[in-house]
Amino acid sequence: MEFDNAFEVPLPPAQAWPVLMNIQGIAPCMPGAQLTEVVDDKSYKGNIAVRLGPVALTFAGLVTFEEIDNTNHMARVKAQGTDAKGRGSAQAAATFRLEPSDAGSKVLVHTNLTLSGAVAQYGRGVGMIQATATALMNQFANNLKKQLANSPDPAIAAADTAVKPISATSLAGQVVWNTLKDKLGGKS
Repeated sequence: MEFDNAFEVPLPPAQAWPVLMNIQGIAPCMPGAQLTEVVDDKSYKGNIAVRLGPVALTFAGLVTFEEIDNTNHMARVKAQGTDAKGRGSAQAAATFRLEPSDAGSKVLVHTNLTLSGAVAQYGRGVGMIQATATALMNQFANNLKKQLANSPDPAIAAADTAVKPISATSLAGQVVWNTLKDKLGGKS
């Protein structure tokens, strides 16, 4: 399944790009995520805990940058992970790019996600997966903005954030809200 997300960063692209490319620095901003190993300058191992409906999942996996274009502020990544309890796996290919915005930069993310095994059944509704991804992205963006606001140097701001688990309540609320908006003819 494919879906798009976007969020704002309160820095112009030339300043936002190095912050976003500092994986060790921004990983703590992602709800439920933990960076466990830096394999090399383009590959990272980690875990992420998410909820798909009533099921809590923890994926352990590898994220690899396949392309990085520092001039045009664009990157392509591949991620793959397996659920810690053996209930399936996830594979994703994503591209993200920055463009200038009134707030600083807009980050546009396009994801192609494949779930297999039992996890594919848990998240069988594309709406649920997209709403979950949107909620995760929104929480990441909010955490990043707080981190940037609390640090005089954006390049090191990400290192000051502790890992925080995703809020199941806010995630569930976002999923329900987006589902209702979709059912009532709104666009999330």
